[in-house]
Amino acid sequence: MWLLPLFPRVAGLATRTFYRTSVSGGEIPREGPLLLVGNHPNSLLDPLFLAAVAQRPVRFLAKAPLFSDPRTSWAVEAVGAIPVYRQRDDPALVRQNASMFRAAHDALRAGAAIGIFPEGMSHDAPSMVPLRTGAARIALGARSLLGHSIPIIPIGLVLLSKEEFRSEAHVMIGEPVTWDDIAGAEESAESVRDLTSRIDQALRSVTLNLEKWDDVSLIAATERIYVAEHGAGPETGTLVDRWQESAHVLSRSRRNGDADAVQLAREVRRHARALALFGLRPEDLNADADLEVAARWSARRVGLPAGLVLASVGAALFWVPYRATAMIVGRAPTDGSGRASVKLVVGAGLFILWIAMLSALAASLGGWKAGLGALLLLPSLAVATLILREKWSDAWGDARRFFLLRSRREILDDFRKRQTALALRLRSLRERVAGEHR
Repeated sequence: MWLLPLFPRVAGLATRTFYRTSVSGGEIPREGPLLLVGNHPNSLLDPLFLAAVAQRPVRFLAKAPLFSDPRTSWAVEAVGAIPVYRQRDDPALVRQNASMFRAAHDALRAGAAIGIFPEGMSHDAPSMVPLRTGAARIALGARSLLGHSIPIIPIGLVLLSKEEFRSEAHVMIGEPVTWDDIAGAEESAESVRDLTSRIDQALRSVTLNLEKWDDVSLIAATERIYVAEHGAGPETGTLVDRWQESAHVLSRSRRNGDADAVQLAREVRRHARALALFGLRPEDLNADADLEVAARWSARRVGLPAGLVLASVGAALFWVPYRATAMIVGRAPTDGSGRASVKLVVGAGLFILWIAMLSALAASLGGWKAGLGALLLLPSLAVATLILREKWSDAWGDARRFFLLRSRREILDDFRKRQTALALRLRSLRERVAGEHR
């Protein structure tokens, strides 16, 4: 378990490099026995998210085949993972799960944090799948040994484009599950069922559960239109909270056969597609079109001219591992839930190898000091290149939108009128659904 103490820092670096990560919600205890439960949309990256936000060593339950695969066994053993024997992997080994429960209980009794994904598998479904009972049984068994309940904290992962490098990732830390009133031990079927249900409810409160993936673009557009016109105050909650509300309104309207709501959804989609054709977002329609202000703001963001030179040098130096990663991942036979993990593992490996090769070349040409300097500076250059390229891309998009806002006033006036009307209808629909729910 040599990597376990460093795991939170490594996990934080990995997740914040691959995604634009935001974290919101409650606090996680820094010491004492703890059970972290999360949804499982993204294979090997999900434990990294939980370890990063916990900011303490976390021992995860991992499927047994990872321990016998030479490509992954060293990693799961290095972070102190505990093997789980699943029916789908090998029915003959399921009886060995007794050792899994003993290991988890021993770790909790020693004051460790345990991480588990109660869905039991990583998947591409738009909503959580029914939970397994393992998390509840671990918690109930630990209470029997310790004489008191342990905190069970739900952590929701919301990844709308999980395969895309540098896409948005939202991590929601929920409130601890309330379960002091549940009587019985891990052998009690009723207690296990009750606690599993509460864990399910807690996880659903911090995740986005959709009826179908096609709803992603609609919900995102609805939220942006609403916020662009009515704002996002403290009472509207986080971005994920607003997505959840939109998903709830959409689902309830469908169940009720609300023809007006269905028509409104179609018009929201059409409006979002029309804006996309011009490279615009809903919030751009209310933006300041002062070019002087825009130019100064963009210049500060990109750090002219040093930033341009640095980003160009970095892009040239790391073009080979970047393209090689894309080629290898494109040919990898994996499903959507595992593709981001493959990208991360392959990309990290190739970039580390490339940096080592460049450092060796520098050492051969300029001596050991040049090689050491390259080894120390190249990782920082890679990170700086990534940040600067994103800033350049964002600044160019902003500049393009500012010019468009000034040159297409008649079209934009039509967009604004349509968006204002849509936002009013969205607010009316939300208020109506909220009234029906009460």
